[in-house]
Amino acid sequence: MQRYLFPKWSNRVLPAVFFLGIGPGLTTAILGVTYYFTNKHVEVGYQPAQPVEFSHKLHAGDLGMDCRYCHNTVERAHMAAVPPTATCMNCHAKVRADSPRLQMVRDSYANDTAIPWVRVHNVPDYAYFDHSAHLAAGVGCSTCHGRVDQMPRVTQVQPLSMGWCLDCHRDPAPVLRKQADLTNMAWQPPTNVPPNPEPTQLDTGRKLAPPKHCSGCHR
Repeated sequence: MQRYLFPKWSNRVLPAVFFLGIGPGLTTAILGVTYYFTNKHVEVGYQPAQPVEFSHKLHAGDLGMDCRYCHNTVERAHMAAVPPTATCMNCHAKVRADSPRLQMVRDSYANDTAIPWVRVHNVPDYAYFDHSAHLAAGVGCSTCHGRVDQMPRVTQVQPLSMGWCLDCHRDPAPVLRKQADLTNMAWQPPTNVPPNPEPTQLDTGRKLAPPKHCSGCHR
């Protein structure tokens, strides 16, 4: 009679371990990663510390500075430029000129070096995004960036994912506003706006055609 190293009942151990232990555990892990490792859960809430404690709440909120004073390319270029230190010094050459919290700003201006700001909103390199096109259509700052005027430290509030962008491209009417309200952070979308397959620019009535095909953003 042939003898085996393992008893016959051990043949049932491996399937039992897989189906009762490894299988459900692996499935749960995959589902968890699929659901939670998304822009909504990984990137929304991103709030990096900056080299200088710049408060948008103070500047854009309490002082009422227009976004375009600092981000002055946003209406004519694909990117919203980070202001040069000279823009900061337009005020801070006189305002809090000796504050130790602004020493890096003064050094940057004196030495003609850039402040190493940490980028908060980052669209992948394989996706093309044009700020000027969106503002021209009537999409305001707070639609994507939230109430920046209430943020002592800027926080990402939208996922900026492909699905999130496409939802807006398919029905942009609820977020469109007049040009005078582009930087109005208190603007609220109108309620009960019906889906509009042919949205228009509110000031001119120009028909808008946000792309829904791949090459619109992946060029």
